[in-house]
Amino acid sequence: MNDLLAPPGAERSGTRVPYREGYGTQDHRLVCTHIQTVTAEMKTFVFEPAAPGLFRYEPGQYLAFTFGIDGREVDRCYTLSSAPTRPHAVAITVKRVPGGLVSNWLHDRLAPGDLVRARGPLGHFSTARYPAPSYLFLSGGSGITPLMSMTRTLYDLASPADVVFVHSARTPKDVPFRQELELIARTAPQVRVVHVCEDDGPAPPPWHGHRGRLTPDMLRRIAPDFPEREVFTCGPPGYMRAVRRMLSEAGLPKEHYHQESFDAAQEGSGRAQEGFWTAQERFEATRERTSGADSAAAPADAATFTVKLARSGTTLECGAGTPVLEATARAGITLPSSCGEGVCGSCMTTLEKGSVDMRHNGGIRPRDTARNKILLCCSTPLEDLVIDA
Repeated sequence: MNDLLAPPGAERSGTRVPYREGYGTQDHRLVCTHIQTVTAEMKTFVFEPAAPGLFRYEPGQYLAFTFGIDGREVDRCYTLSSAPTRPHAVAITVKRVPGGLVSNWLHDRLAPGDLVRARGPLGHFSTARYPAPSYLFLSGGSGITPLMSMTRTLYDLASPADVVFVHSARTPKDVPFRQELELIARTAPQVRVVHVCEDDGPAPPPWHGHRGRLTPDMLRRIAPDFPEREVFTCGPPGYMRAVRRMLSEAGLPKEHYHQESFDAAQEGSGRAQEGFWTAQERFEATRERTSGADSAAAPADAATFTVKLARSGTTLECGAGTPVLEATARAGITLPSSCGEGVCGSCMTTLEKGSVDMRHNGGIRPRDTARNKILLCCSTPLEDLVIDA
């Protein structure tokens, strides 16, 4: 039995399909069954398994998709906005990004009946891993998707957990799932939903809710007990930095803070990811966790190698045992990446010179390694390198 799909009839066996630890490395064939318009810029794409089966995953996890676009394979990771309590289908909700290769292809060309490949489920950003009596969900823009999965799951399970869900959007028309969230709030007293809009937008009616951007004072009015809640937050990098700083200054214990970052800014390159940690965000989070910890520091006499980025001509240093992607992030260089686990394949590039120790989790195929392809997130240098980046 693989990580994503359980055999048909599993939900009728009298036992709940368990959450599974670890990562799925097997490709699954999924068929698009229907497409729903969420906002003017967002659509939800619903998939069922091509072969009979039921989906199982943790709310907030994501899949690594492979799409065939214009004769080539393109990898992207997308959070599942659907809930595992509804196991017959999975869904992703994608915002159209100007110039974005995959988001525009999905919006304009993917149709019901089309087949795609995906691996997973992936990720640790889930309420299933951090059960608590009360939660605070904070999201901005497309970052609503994992929190929507968590909210739908808690609602379906009639969970007694107290939930405050605060979403920030540009205008009222840009709020995804607004009617569904309001229905959940009306029928589940333990769930409270609050929207924060920067302005009214171009058309009436005027917005009478919270206006502007989320501030500490606004958050205290919405959820005065937020330092006592388990906090899950997701959104663009700027939003994430502001929220993380705001909560830290307000005294939220670090162990109660969980985040997943979206970064679609580089989609126009055709290689960057619409989803999850950028290399720089991943490095910043690691630095925050290990700050001041002597055990995290590399030995002073550890070997150091040079890594040359062939396209830009930039040369940087990378210690033995340090993933190349982390070294580039330390140097302030953001390269395409997503899962950081050697699964999705989005950081694949060509090794032009040198050798590496690559310990992946199924994110690269033998035919690619035969062509000197490597995954930067899980490759550490064995000598000086030249890479196609």
